[in-house]
This record gives sequence, structure tokens and C-alpha cells, in this order.
Amino acid sequence: MSGRAQLMWDEAVTGYDFGSGHPMDPVRLALTMRLVEAYELDRGPLEVVAAKPAGDSTLRLVHREDYIGAVRRASADPAAADLSYGLGTADDPAFAGMHEASALIAGQSVGAAEAVWRGDAAHAVNFAGGLHHAMPGGAAGFCIYNDAALAVARLLELGVERVAYVDVDVHHGDGVQVAFWDDPRVLTISLHEHPRTLFPQTGWPEETGGADAEGSAVNVALPAGTGDAGWLRAFHAVVPELLGAFRPQVLVTQHGADTHFEDPLAHLAVSLDAQRVAAEACHDLAHRYADGRWVALGGGGYAVVDVVPRSWTHLAAIAAGRPIEPTSMVPEAWRHEVFRRTRQLAPQRMTDGRTPQWRDFTDDGYDPADRLDQAVLATRRAVFPAHGLLP
Repeated sequence: MSGRAQLMWDEAVTGYDFGSGHPMDPVRLALTMRLVEAYELDRGPLEVVAAKPAGDSTLRLVHREDYIGAVRRASADPAAADLSYGLGTADDPAFAGMHEASALIAGQSVGAAEAVWRGDAAHAVNFAGGLHHAMPGGAAGFCIYNDAALAVARLLELGVERVAYVDVDVHHGDGVQVAFWDDPRVLTISLHEHPRTLFPQTGWPEETGGADAEGSAVNVALPAGTGDAGWLRAFHAVVPELLGAFRPQVLVTQHGADTHFEDPLAHLAVSLDAQRVAAEACHDLAHRYADGRWVALGGGGYAVVDVVPRSWTHLAAIAAGRPIEPTSMVPEAWRHEVFRRTRQLAPQRMTDGRTPQWRDFTDDGYDPADRLDQAVLATRRAVFPAHGLLP
């Protein structure tokens, strides 16, 4: 296996644009790539690669043919968008070129999966991806094609026997869970804000997989307001033990930055520093349990200047083996670029000034009256026995 890391990037992914005023502003992708370049990660540590758009045969690994046709028609004529497929809604307004931009993003994630499995790269990152809400037959939650599910499906097509998918976006990774609900070859783990308080109102701990794949779906539903210590405590109380039992051959992770306390669409209180710690943990877990094979995707994140570019630049740097010192000053050229594009002032450093710490769930004990610990216990009791683990 190559020790190199790949960053999947084609400037045309910024064409995934739902229009002015929509939270999914593609400037977040452009600013992330400019920050990666400002840190010169693209000059050696990362090999920047542009994959081809996903073709229809690849898209059909997850999506129904009639849905792909509906996306194509809406892409050619946005006024003809079919609401029955979730197209033309407030969340997913149709736009010209929608199919092409969505297929291009999907192609980057599929290309990342192929590169990692074939040994062309140890790690591959597509921060434009992670569009985890798209369903086999419909758009949802700003997502047209589910590139994360397509990457996993392509790995299975290539002969991978066990794939683990870990999703730390603030929203439940519902589309990926649905795609592999009955497939014991895929372990989906999602840590997200509780469905009582956030879209898509799924991801309860009792959702544990189909009859032939019991325990293959894992959901940690976190109380609104959860901060660094609780978020990392929950992650470490669930993810490492399950990966150790499942022994994936490839680890696919989704790093939505919308867990952040500044994010306008959700209610967790996680810092950039904890997001970086979680990315480091995913990198370490890939080496511990998946022979280092790691595909890392982006996802949500709507603080498009202050949070997303820094979070995903940390992710790319970790994958490249050249992590960025959190206290380092953000390059001045990038701050000028932010102001030029957005007329907003850019953050000064690659940190929120936090030093995340958490108590280990199994070593330090738990408080049955604590809402965070109740959430962790509910998940462990629901799925750990299916993996031969004590809850």
C-alpha cells in the first residue's frame, strides 16, 4: 500500500449550488481548498486527484434508475423538478447542472474508495462529499446523490468483505443506514443530535439493523447542548470497541462540521479543537483496525467561514501525516481571500482555544442520572450484545 494520501478535488464541485441564501453555500468548499493550498498541503503531503463523475451504473449501486432520471430532468430544466422525488423543495431546490455537479462529487468519493482499496493511497479525503441524507429514491437534507453510500457500495463491489462507516455529523446519517440496513458486511455508526430536536428525526438507539444484519446499525443520540467532553466521551465509549469486534477492512468516516457551537442549524456545542481530536481518533482507528485504509469525507457545516474550512483543513492535514499545530496563525493570504469573497473577517488561528478532555466511560464509571451517559448506555445495550460485547 502506498503511504501517500490523496485529496480528491475538482474545482467544478463548487457548482453544487442551491442558490443565494441557501445554507449549503459552495464557498465553504472553495475556502477549504484555498486554506489547504495556503498550508501547502497540496505540495507533497497530499496528492491532489480529480476523479471522473459517477456514471449511471455506479449511481445505480445505491439509487433507483427512476430517481436518477428525475435528477437528470430537473438538472436540464429546474422548473420541471418532481417534488415526489424531493426535488424542487426548500431544502433541495433544483438548479441547472444539478446532476453533473452531484455526480462529480459522488465520483470523488468513489474514486477515493477505489484508491484506498487498490493501494494507490493509504488515506483519501473528499471534503466535498459526505452527502449522507440522499435516499435510494429521493433527495433529502441538501443531498442529491449519496456519495458516502456509493463509496461503501463500490468497496463491496470490489470484493471488500467488511466496511465500517462512522458518521460524526450533527445530523443522523440516515441515507447510509437505509442503504445498508440489511447488509451485515457494513457497520454504520452515527453520533448525532437527538432526533427529538433535529432533522431528520431518525437515529434512535433502537435502530439496529435489519433481521439479517442485527447490530449492523449503531446510533448514539446525543442531548442538545452536548459539548466537547460529552461528545468525545460518547465517541470513545462506542466506536473503538465496535470497530475492534467488527474488524473492518476499510474505514469510511464522515466529518460534518455542523456539531460546532457556532453552527446555525443545530444545537450541539462542540469546538473546532474537539472536531480535530475526533479526526485524529478516526485516523488512529483506521490504523488499529483497518490496516490504515481510511476514506474521509466532509458533510454538513454551515458556519462557512469560521468553522468549515479550518475543520476540514485539519482533517486533510491529519490524513496527509502533517497535522497543523492548532495555535498556528492562519495564513494571511487566506484571510485576504476570505474577505475578498465574503466581506467577512476570517479567524486568526487554527483553534477555538480549547483543550478537549473527556472521562473514559468504562474506566471512570458512568452516572445513570446523566443524560449523556443515558444516551451512551442506550446505544451500548441496544447493539453491543450482537457483537459479543458487554453493554
